[in-house]
Amino acid sequence: VSSVHEKYKSALVISGLVTFIAAYHYLRIFNSWVDSYAFTSAGGDPVLTGKPFNDAYRYMDWLLTVPLLLLEIIFCMNMTPEETSNEAWSLGTAAALMIALGYPGELVVTGDLTLRFMCWFMSMIPFVYIVFKLLVGLKGAIAKEANPEVASMMDKVCLATVISWCTYPVVYLFPFFGIGGAKAVVGIQLGYCASDVISKCGVGFLIYNITIVKSKAMQGALLK
Repeated sequence: VSSVHEKYKSALVISGLVTFIAAYHYLRIFNSWVDSYAFTSAGGDPVLTGKPFNDAYRYMDWLLTVPLLLLEIIFCMNMTPEETSNEAWSLGTAAALMIALGYPGELVVTGDLTLRFMCWFMSMIPFVYIVFKLLVGLKGAIAKEANPEVASMMDKVCLATVISWCTYPVVYLFPFFGIGGAKAVVGIQLGYCASDVISKCGVGFLIYNITIVKSKAMQGALLK
């Protein structure tokens, strides 16, 4: 944080906060997973212990980190305080709504999957809005960048966010692809883990690079 300009410290702090929150919830997810299954014999299949796996930890993680992921991108852009506030509220609200709508369906992985599909469909509405904002709605702010390198990096961070986020709806649909029972549960968890690494850690590194480049540019302008 001390290596970047004061203007961009918030973005970098948020990026670190995202990974910290994720780390905590992943520890809770891991503990819940271990408590839910037990191996009764060497080389045998795991058996249920009677303690249900609590996937609410993951959704609580997303409810906190997904809006923050969008904020760290917005805070790197050349916007007025009013524009920043408006974009933060609209994107943050859409992100929270997307997560809240998807959670009820996550509890259904076998049997009648109607609820799961309905939740997927409803959560896709704010999802499409966020994707539109990242790919189209924020182009004006990116165009304000005086440095073409920075503008290119901002385009890349928006594109990387969209690409990584597009994996979540696909993973959510695993039970509809003939993947059921334990394979569906394991496949969904592995898919979400891979997506989280890209969208949180990967995008976090891109944000760090952007703040460094913009800070150096501002420092160079002051020295002239």
